[in-house]
Parts: sequence; C-alpha cells; structure tokens
Amino acid sequence: MTLLNGKEIANQIKDEIAAEVGEIKLRGEKVPHLAAVLVGNDGASLTYVGSKVRSCKRIGFESTLKHLPEDTSEEELLKLVNELNSDPEIDGYIVQLPLPKHIDEQKVLLAVDPDKDVDGFHPANFGKMALDMESFIPATPFGIMELLRRYKVDVEGKHAVVIGRSHIVGRPISILLSQKGKFANATVTLTHSRTKDIKALTLQADIIVSALGVPGFLTEDMVREGAVIIDVGITRVPDDSRERGYYITGDVDFESVSKKASYITPVPGGVGHMTIAMLLQNTLLARKRRIQKIK
Repeated sequence: MTLLNGKEIANQIKDEIAAEVGEIKLRGEKVPHLAAVLVGNDGASLTYVGSKVRSCKRIGFESTLKHLPEDTSEEELLKLVNELNSDPEIDGYIVQLPLPKHIDEQKVLLAVDPDKDVDGFHPANFGKMALDMESFIPATPFGIMELLRRYKVDVEGKHAVVIGRSHIVGRPISILLSQKGKFANATVTLTHSRTKDIKALTLQADIIVSALGVPGFLTEDMVREGAVIIDVGITRVPDDSRERGYYITGDVDFESVSKKASYITPVPGGVGHMTIAMLLQNTLLARKRRIQKIK
C-alpha cells in the first residue's frame, strides 16, 4: 500500500509556486494577490481561510481577508463582490462557503467575475472544464488529479466510482477522470444518496473517490483488493477526551480499507492540503492571464 501524501505533495507545489513568485519579484512585477470573503464565524471556514492566508504568506503572495458579520445582507455581499471584480490589485478571490441561509449562494457565485473565480465555481468555468477547454478547475478535484499525476497512478481504462454528486467535488471529478489525457481516460460511475446498492458498484471499482461527508462510510467489505482510494470527506467528530473537543476523520474506515488498497489518501494529511495548493496554483494562473490581457 502506498500512502498518497497530500501534505507532502502540496508542500512541493507551494515550493514551486514560491520559486516562480521569486522570479516575478526579480523582474520587478507585482506578485499575485488572492482575496477571501468570509461571512460569519463558522469554525471550519475560519480554519480553512486562515490556512489559505498563511499559505499565501509562505509563498510570497499578497492576501486580503474580507471578514463580514453573520447578519451581512445579500445586497452588501454582492456590493463587495462587485468591488473585488473591479479591483485591479486583486488577481483572484474566493467566497467561502457555506454562506448564511439568508443569502442566495447561487446568486453570489454568479456575480463573481469568471476571470477571478479561482475556486472554479462559476458556470462559465465549470462549462469550459466540462468541454476540456482552458478554465479554472475547482480546487479539490484539481488537487485529486494532480495527486494521481504526481504518484503516476494508472487511471486509463480503469473503472472509477465517485460517491457524492456535489458541484464542488463529485460532478467535476467524474468529468475530469473521464476526459482524454494522461492520468485520466477512466470509465466513471457517479453515485449518490439515491443510488441502489452502492456496495455492488464499489466492489467493481479500480478507483473510488468518496466525497460524501459521512464518517467511516466506506468499509473494507466494500472495496476490492488493490483499489485506489481517494478520501475527500473531512468531518469533525465531537470527542471530549481530546484537547480540541473533536477529531477529524474521513469517509473511509482507513485502518481496515488501507489493508486492501494499493493507494490511499489519509485524513487529515491528504486531499485537504491539495485543495489549498491548487487554489494557489489557480491564483498564479489568474495573474498570468491578466498580464497577457494587458500586453
């Protein structure tokens, strides 16, 4: 069994980006600038955004955090989105999800300039990705594909089963795995909460991507010998015996499934780290595209 070490690969990617940022500085050019919009005080979102800010500092990006109160109106948030769209200093930005229930997420995401949409959630970017055109790929699926590429995992002609149909992970990774190209060309089955007998499908799978958000959902009896396991699930499970009062776990029963897997991602230390690295990669790409347009 080979551990797909997302933390290690993410650090490699960050080092590569940092080297490129160093060259940008030597040329006297403006370094990439990533902004994040956070509404409210959701614990997981605060942790995630904080990690993005620290990563920006490490690699030499400029970063801006717009932290708005929970009761921010939809109108106020849309006004900020429009300001970020027109701000020449900002190369890319994200609106951290989930948003408070009184705000229409779809309306906000549609308002984001596709050229600054480094999360890859805008329909313009999603559509281009589906058509295999140049676009910003959603960071988590992008990270999964990069992890497979760097570990040279054989994907071509394999049967991949994706568990979960979210627009952020499940749907895009099913598209990316099935596209033409190296470390792709898989035959993909997309499953979800209404799929009958998921176990029968996972037992056929050479590759399983689980993005369900249900701790320990994928168990040893659902996995064939030698399968590649990508665990996207990140759930906080309350545990009073721990200092933080919780522990982080994924969708996969790692202890038992890892005995049968050929490759497997850990949680934590896997896909989550790749998500942040690829967000930074998208921001660097956004900066390059803006420079090309100016020229």
